Amino acid sequence: MNTMFTRYNPWWDNDWDQKFHRRDRFLNQMRNYFESKSIVFLTGLRRVGKTSLMKLFIQELIEKNKIPPKHIFYLSLDDYQLKDKSLLDMIEEYRKMHSIPFAEKIYLFLDETTYQKDFELQLKNLYDSQNVKIYGSSSSASFLRNKKAYLTGRNFVLEILPLNFEEYLDFKGINIPPADEHLREKYFEDFLQQGGMPEYVLTGDVKYLKELVDDIIAKDIASLYNVRNTQKLKDLWLLLMERAGKIVSINKLANIMDMSTDTARRYLRMFEETYLIYLVPRCGKTNEKVLAPKKLYAADLGIRTFFTGFRDKGSLFENYIYLQIKQNHPCYVYEKGIEIDFCTQDKHLIEVKYNSELTDKQKKLFESWPADKKILIESPKDLAKIQQN
Repeated sequence: MNTMFTRYNPWWDNDWDQKFHRRDRFLNQMRNYFESKSIVFLTGLRRVGKTSLMKLFIQELIEKNKIPPKHIFYLSLDDYQLKDKSLLDMIEEYRKMHSIPFAEKIYLFLDETTYQKDFELQLKNLYDSQNVKIYGSSSSASFLRNKKAYLTGRNFVLEILPLNFEEYLDFKGINIPPADEHLREKYFEDFLQQGGMPEYVLTGDVKYLKELVDDIIAKDIASLYNVRNTQKLKDLWLLLMERAGKIVSINKLANIMDMSTDTARRYLRMFEETYLIYLVPRCGKTNEKVLAPKKLYAADLGIRTFFTGFRDKGSLFENYIYLQIKQNHPCYVYEKGIEIDFCTQDKHLIEVKYNSELTDKQKKLFESWPADKKILIESPKDLAKIQQN
């Protein structure tokens, strides 16, 4: 096991030199919780960059915080060689390997934590009994939600999203000087088409996105929830991507797919819990939010355009805006057949019009709807309006 541990932790040999693209909007939140005892869970779509963020943070702890490299222990718990190993036993073995007493603090980075049996009980034991700071990750929202009861008050969950436009430019090595500002919209349309999955942005291999979705459907949905008809899942997935950016009716989905409404609702929840889609409620009282049909957005623009083709730039732009304001828990406004895209929990009303204008009825609703701030986003130049909020 010592050989495996060393392979996972190359910084122990003092010659580890990795180059990472920085993602400070998430690193800052990881830093914010560094001094607290809270367990920090990174969640989000498979391959969205959770592992890279962990390793980037490890590098920062060694170089800037001067944490001794051997006091940092990383494991990927979906490794089949570890499936019969207790997390507590592995950590005890690690401490023995480096002669680290229980009184000395260690820093654990546990990738795909939920693959470990009874992970929540083991983490609670570590949290309560050892001098330890824990960062974990999971690609399943349901596993974390169902198991967190043991960790109530002991954890913080940080969802990692695909690259935003500025990160995309960084990954591509694109710098837009003031003299070339006219190129920004062209680069932005490239981004709308390619999306923000880090490895795809770097390689451009279109097969990567199909394999990613196939993996999630096969491993994270069909296998986990014992769904036998994976073709039905794939057909529903294509239908959902066609309807991204629109209000979706469970009854209509069920009729089109020739399945019960309960099955359609359950499948939709599975896609949501693996972070492939997001469902946005209608603004209103609690019963309206629960009963009204929800609006659907894709988790990544590149995944969406891969399955639907690059069209309807306005809808893609709206999808991108949703991802940027998601942390503010937006709902959509709908009144007498007229829709406004978003109203956030801090009462910012947002309408997205990509190089187009509000209709007269939309303008009337936009002006009359009660909000602390009203934001109209018409082009990439307007992105600063939401980045400041």
